[in-house]
Amino acid sequence: MKTSRSFAVGAIALAAMLATPAWAQSNLEKLKQMKVATTDLNIPVVPQTGKNADAIRENLKRIKMPPGFKIDLFAIAPDVRHMAVGPSTNMLFAGTRKTTVWAVTDRNSDGVADEVKTFAPSLKFTNPNGVCFTRDGFLIIAEHNRVLNFPAAEFFYEGPDVAVIEVVGQGNLIPEEEQSYNHGARTCRVGPDGMLYITLGQPYNVQPRGKVALYEQLGIGGIIRMNAFDGSKREVLAVGVRNSVGQDFNPKDGKLWFTDNQTDGMGDDTPPGELNRITKSGVEHFGYPFIHGNNVQVAGTAAAPDLKDMKPPASWTKPQVEFPAHQAQLGMTFYTGKMFPAKYQGGIFVATHGSWNRTKPTGALIDFISLKPDGTADKHEVFAEGWLDPETNSYRGRPVDVAVWKDGSLLVSDDYAGAIYRISYQAQ
Repeated sequence: MKTSRSFAVGAIALAAMLATPAWAQSNLEKLKQMKVATTDLNIPVVPQTGKNADAIRENLKRIKMPPGFKIDLFAIAPDVRHMAVGPSTNMLFAGTRKTTVWAVTDRNSDGVADEVKTFAPSLKFTNPNGVCFTRDGFLIIAEHNRVLNFPAAEFFYEGPDVAVIEVVGQGNLIPEEEQSYNHGARTCRVGPDGMLYITLGQPYNVQPRGKVALYEQLGIGGIIRMNAFDGSKREVLAVGVRNSVGQDFNPKDGKLWFTDNQTDGMGDDTPPGELNRITKSGVEHFGYPFIHGNNVQVAGTAAAPDLKDMKPPASWTKPQVEFPAHQAQLGMTFYTGKMFPAKYQGGIFVATHGSWNRTKPTGALIDFISLKPDGTADKHEVFAEGWLDPETNSYRGRPVDVAVWKDGSLLVSDDYAGAIYRISYQAQ
């Protein structure tokens, strides 16, 4: 049975409006009515050549991949995070954890971006990490605590003013008293059902005892879905998740998969990161904050002493894949292209950001997971690595997201280097 969740937002919305700069609120209202909000039509572009681009290309020579694969610099885009490839043009939109959404365009279709500039600069974004497209070409931007929808973004992005639909107003995605700088990067996908799916990380390392039931009710530390145009029919689909920053639907069976980051402060090698699969209707529990991975206890440990006597759910869904601890698996995508060998077609690529809570750093790589005929996970292997310098234990890059480009190559975003890479394949 499906369970809908809602909460009162009147006072919260009023407080959010008062906290929003007047010009930003005014511009949003004008754009919702298709009115002019900006007089300066010039949008600066990000330089794509020079010492920075040359240094990034030099670093890419360190990346190791299977024979036949090649990695190149696709675009310079500071702080770039999650990506959404446009359905109608050779361009993509990329979010950040700051105030910018990038419009990235390959105008001459040569596999390298010609232009990178800000999207909708007349609006004020706050942590617009999540970007995705509806099936008919509307761009969704999921911010920390707001969701906007942009009709025909691929064709309106040239100017600062763009058409916009306010799906979820500022302060209404989660209660503002639960808003935190920690785990506030949302991701979004539009499912086969046309609904909008959004991940909501819970803001603690481990949520305290008094927050567990509340977060399950609201979908914080889980995944929610709603109408992609007006935010109606909101419901919670997954709970028992610590902080998911990546999700995608398997085009073969329509099942939703998502990554989940593990608890900090439990040692170098525990607990594992997760790749999960939603298989049930209604609300599905994935174990947290009681269990991580297949059977790693969290409640009652030094990381969560106040949860010691709390009873875990009667049943919970175990992960499809356990990753090494603290590697921080983020964005993921099903490979739907034809450029790569048959081994990779229909499998999953996962961007692994790299650890911070570990004596010796690990991660900063791209994982690949193949699937069994029944749609469950099969083998897991490292596909691309080398962004972590083994001699200095320092990062030269930190992958955030992966996306399939128009020609079947794989795009990789890197918020540390401020770049997007393109991985292509040519048979030996």
